[in-house]
Amino acid sequence: MYMKKIIIFGGGSGLSQLLKGLKLFPIEITAVVSVSDNGGSTLRLRQDFNIPAVGDISKVIMAMSNTEQDIINLMNYRFKQSKSLGNHSIKNLLLTALLEQKGTFASAIPVLAKLLDIKGKVLPITEDNAELVGLTYNDQKIYGETSITKCQEKIKKVMYDKEVKANPEVLQAIKEADLIIFSSGSLLTSIIPNIIINDVVETIKSSHAPKLYVCNLVTQPGETDDFKVSDHIKILEEYLGQNTITMVLANNVEIPNKFVKKYATEEQKDPVILDEDNLNSMNIKVIKDKIYSIEDGHLRHDTLKTAYLIFKVLMENEK
Repeated sequence: MYMKKIIIFGGGSGLSQLLKGLKLFPIEITAVVSVSDNGGSTLRLRQDFNIPAVGDISKVIMAMSNTEQDIINLMNYRFKQSKSLGNHSIKNLLLTALLEQKGTFASAIPVLAKLLDIKGKVLPITEDNAELVGLTYNDQKIYGETSITKCQEKIKKVMYDKEVKANPEVLQAIKEADLIIFSSGSLLTSIIPNIIINDVVETIKSSHAPKLYVCNLVTQPGETDDFKVSDHIKILEEYLGQNTITMVLANNVEIPNKFVKKYATEEQKDPVILDEDNLNSMNIKVIKDKIYSIEDGHLRHDTLKTAYLIFKVLMENEK
């Protein structure tokens, strides 16, 4: 029996959260991860070994893992007492070691995937070790994902510091996909780094598969302040081209007031408003539901509910 295929673009926690639910459904998943992270452990490994970022890839691999909890806890363990191993996680060190041995993500990731019992694929958007660059409205260049996130000025464009080549496996997966998904997560530094490579954009645009954006629950300071759902899509389409996104999955149930206040006060984040009139005028199909959950006092996408709604879209849409 033919199993439907999805390809999902993202990076970091947003993509990981969605994959925890999606892996429970009978679909073939290809998760495409940006490799421009330059924070913490990942930055030091990039500098020491001259490799692309491993942090987001290892995080996504863990989200897709079907191994036992003790192994997951071991992989996530960080050496906090050691200066030489300071704050490196086991999973980051393992992936770095595999890159040293194998030479490429294409050869290294399948070994870790086998070790952690992953069904589906995790692919880097590129094998190139490139830096993310943000261009402000004053034409100032901001180098590095972390600096872009902290930048006080608004970013008008994101690019790489050099020409990068798309991972050919990613291009093939786009061609085979029954549904193309842009994950929730940091718009400028997790999602867009996947769609600033010409070959990727052209392959997405030539695909007849529906293109779905899973919208963030809250805004991100400095990146998406005051953004409604339609504003997120307009930014994506600055890179993808107009009328590329065909569907959006968004929350339409009010978030409890105590969490709205908590996020506004502590993190300067506000709920993303679902503006259906604007979306309808953009010819975007709106899939709306209560897609948030509260986990350990934090707002998260409800993994199972969100995955179910994505699976339902997949079943309703023939390629």
